[in-house]
Amino acid sequence: MEHTTQTPEVYDFRQYDRIWQRVAPNLEPYPGMAVQQTTAVQQAAAVRSEAAAIPTPPAVPAVPVLPAGPESPAVPVPAEPANLPGAERNPCCMGTEAAELLDVITGYIEAALSDRRYLLALLRQAPSWARKPLRDMAADLQDQARRLMAAHYLITGQCYCPSVSTERIYPGRWRPALRERYHAAACSGFNFARSAEDTMDPCLAKLFEEMSKESYRHAEELMRLLQRSLQGT
Repeated sequence: MEHTTQTPEVYDFRQYDRIWQRVAPNLEPYPGMAVQQTTAVQQAAAVRSEAAAIPTPPAVPAVPVLPAGPESPAVPVPAEPANLPGAERNPCCMGTEAAELLDVITGYIEAALSDRRYLLALLRQAPSWARKPLRDMAADLQDQARRLMAAHYLITGQCYCPSVSTERIYPGRWRPALRERYHAAACSGFNFARSAEDTMDPCLAKLFEEMSKESYRHAEELMRLLQRSLQGT
């Protein structure tokens, strides 16, 4: 009898696994199914292992904000020009209120320098005992003009150049000249006091008040010189 050699049939065990799952889903699965589940679990673990092996880029640390101290000095924030002291558009002193009297200030400057020239001319013919008081009053008038020019600069930011007179002054006779200088000094004191009341600028008002007192003091000194000159008559 002739024997025929056949290749054994390859069985598909997956169909038994599916049948076993339908028949008894709560029981232990068919051994082939267990093998498949084990393989799936091993593959998932391998994937997780590979993912864990990839290095994670380090996080960029935040730059700490260090407090200002001796070792880390604080950088000063530059201030706006308008916030600096003395840079306000309308300062409380020598500002817009004082600017309303600029013509008055320049007039006082010219008057103080003119009175000074008269006193220096009068000094040349004065008696020896009257020369020092006249020289001191002339110095005071020069100081008045300088202070008024400083006020003008504070208000406007520009220098004031007074007029320079080259005219020769003839004060006249001694006693009439003293009388004229007295009235000029007294009027200056009165005008300074009135200007101090008219301005709303506190610093300019204080300056005018000081000059008013000084002018009245000059008038009193001129009266004393006149009194002494009259005693000789």
